Amino acid sequence: MTAPIELWYWPTPNGWKISIALEEMGLPYVLRPVNIGAGEQFVPAFQAISPNGRMPAIVDPDGPGRAPLSIFESGAILQYLGRKSGRFYPADERGRVEVDQWLFWQVGGLGPMAGQTHHFRQYAPAMTKDQRHLAYGVQRYTRETNRLYGVLDRRLADRPYVAGDYSIADMAIWPWILPQAQGQDLSHFPHVADWVKRVGERPAVQKGRALGAELRADLSASGAAAEAARKVLFGQTAR
Repeated sequence: MTAPIELWYWPTPNGWKISIALEEMGLPYVLRPVNIGAGEQFVPAFQAISPNGRMPAIVDPDGPGRAPLSIFESGAILQYLGRKSGRFYPADERGRVEVDQWLFWQVGGLGPMAGQTHHFRQYAPAMTKDQRHLAYGVQRYTRETNRLYGVLDRRLADRPYVAGDYSIADMAIWPWILPQAQGQDLSHFPHVADWVKRVGERPAVQKGRALGAELRADLSASGAAAEAARKVLFGQTAR
């Protein structure tokens, strides 16, 4: 029997992409938690798998040629899992390009911009006494996230999923639509709201989204533990 895929993971939007994909594709996996608030992403054993020191990452014991394969970067992982399972990633070139466009839109656009929105709206207020310095960051990234919600809303106006059929692109984008944390009102984006509900009703999405929920701490909270975790995450230097 083939050994399960190792999922190096923490319950964040980028982690949820891969847990959702593994559940959707029915691929057996074992959880390897990476506590990013405790600095476990800097452990040499993990950085051998993920040189950028970021989760998620996977190790597939049954990689190409039956040899183990480690992969970092969530977009690359999703493409690999789609090819491996033969599901949610078209085999034809036109269909695959359609999915890739929206996958990279999330990886290069929505994820980084929404991530900065989270930082300035949720975490930064607990990290500085002078709140005046936060105003520009809050405004800049909240507005850009709003623009990206608009792009997605227009895309979903005439189709149920971003690339036509449900795909790894939906799995990548859905975890990053967190309107409350991002200062957005989904009533302004009705097609996104419908899509969020449609995708969120899938049992595999619900299971993947819930994976490791008990592990996560509130990094916007006060207290020594939260402050220490913020220093690890947001005060990182090369090691």
